[in-house]
Amino acid sequence: MKALLQSGYGHTEVLRVDTTPRPSPGPGEVLVKVEAAAIDRGTWHLMTGRPYLMRLMGFGLFAPKEPVAGLDLAGTVVEVGVGVARFRAGDDVLGTGRGSFAEFARARVDKLVHKPKSLSFAEAAALAVSGGTALQAIDAAKLLAGERVLIVGASGGVGTYAVQMAKARGAHVTGVASTAKLETVRAVGADRVIDYRTTDFTTEPYDVILDLGGNTPLSRLRGALTPTGRLVFVGGENGGDWTAGFGRQMLALLLAPFVRQRFILLASREHHTVTQRVVDLVEGRAVTPVIDRRIPLRQVPGALVDLEAGRVCGKVVVEIAA
Repeated sequence: MKALLQSGYGHTEVLRVDTTPRPSPGPGEVLVKVEAAAIDRGTWHLMTGRPYLMRLMGFGLFAPKEPVAGLDLAGTVVEVGVGVARFRAGDDVLGTGRGSFAEFARARVDKLVHKPKSLSFAEAAALAVSGGTALQAIDAAKLLAGERVLIVGASGGVGTYAVQMAKARGAHVTGVASTAKLETVRAVGADRVIDYRTTDFTTEPYDVILDLGGNTPLSRLRGALTPTGRLVFVGGENGGDWTAGFGRQMLALLLAPFVRQRFILLASREHHTVTQRVVDLVEGRAVTPVIDRRIPLRQVPGALVDLEAGRVCGKVVVEIAA
């Protein structure tokens, strides 16, 4: 099969489109003919092997254990493994799989849901990772109707979902992004948008702050919280090769016993129960996937460069047959 293969850790030079043996599903897995996949921030981390801590966590010390990149997917089940009852060959599905930047990918059944006919494969591929992360961040914050929420990184894959989900809960949403992306954040429903390059976004109190992979110092974020506000960290960037920005979270944990503000370190997971809730929101028209562009496999390296440089709004979808 055709796939985007990764030879080791590094920059885009470690990626190449080539052929590789078609995988077979194991127990509790299905084999999916992938129609579309999507790029998430984790794809970049797995390409570079940074932060180094992730290598020690089992992703592979000198090269990734999974030679095919990609996580988000949408496609059709072509083969089922032992013990699989939820799906059968011919079912259209969405969720996450192992090595989704390929014509075929293995996926655990607990990470898949049936694809509604109302969704295209491209839309479906953009849901599981970023939509699920946004939903879990909103849940972790216990966001209530009428509360004021600040979303730092509102134009990204997770951020565009978080804005819409917060609005669906009845919150007043302020989205932070760069100048070129403000209209996207406004279009998905933010009540107010702030350009972080020209305006200090920490001068007003918020009940909830969602920090989506940012690097704003903890002291500034605390200053923008009410005395009993909640701060949810979703990842971190620009913190060096070892911590990738997680130093702020560690400091927050040390400080937490001494203050009334709550600090939440989100460890999101991909699971069919979470993905189904995202799908339900999309079918109910409370949420719409924001797709920056649709690209063939060979353009994934360039899209990863753009993602790292901050030139992506929402999700980049990879159309496997293109």
